[in-house]
Amino acid sequence: MNDRVRELASRVRTPDVVDAMGRMHRHRCHINDLVSPTPGRVLLGPAITISYLPSCKEALPPEQYTFSRLFREAIRQGAQGRVLVLASNGHTDVSLGGGSKLSLVAAHGLAGVLADGRLRDFVDITTYDFAAYCLGQTTKWGGDVVTPFEANRPVVVSGVTVRPGDYVFADASGAVVVPAAQVVSVFEEANRVAQVEAAYVEGVRQEGSADRSR
Repeated sequence: MNDRVRELASRVRTPDVVDAMGRMHRHRCHINDLVSPTPGRVLLGPAITISYLPSCKEALPPEQYTFSRLFREAIRQGAQGRVLVLASNGHTDVSLGGGSKLSLVAAHGLAGVLADGRLRDFVDITTYDFAAYCLGQTTKWGGDVVTPFEANRPVVVSGVTVRPGDYVFADASGAVVVPAAQVVSVFEEANRVAQVEAAYVEGVRQEGSADRSR
């Protein structure tokens, strides 16, 4: 991952990046209402994707359309530091992965996972060295409802387009997707946003202190 991006991202929060995107782009880029089994961990990296479709043994033979096969296809051009984006295609209340499947994410050195569905085995996921954000936890396997269908194609996650290579940034506030070609300029703008906000808060604080001292 670009060291400059990592440096810039270390000084901002998701709302700062969303504000920066709003100044530079018009499309939706933010994802709200995320849950994390790894609270406090920041997720940052270029996206790889796996898209799910409703399960159908005739159209999608389960022995062929497996998570492990699609994952290996997704990381063909590289894995280290990437973010695996799992797109449910509308099945947001279904598990898209759990501790066993996501062990692949840890083993291959990905930065983490962003899913617009649920994940299983939060306790197991916390033992892995990556960040994960999703729409909630579930105890039920999702393979009878959805099947991983294709890898490294553009997907839509919670109304946001994610193309392979786009940068995903997520923290406790939510997530934002940044086009790869503008990632440095967007994070530079996010730093300016954060500095202006900090200066405003400091001004208010000093004004309040002056009022109390009178």
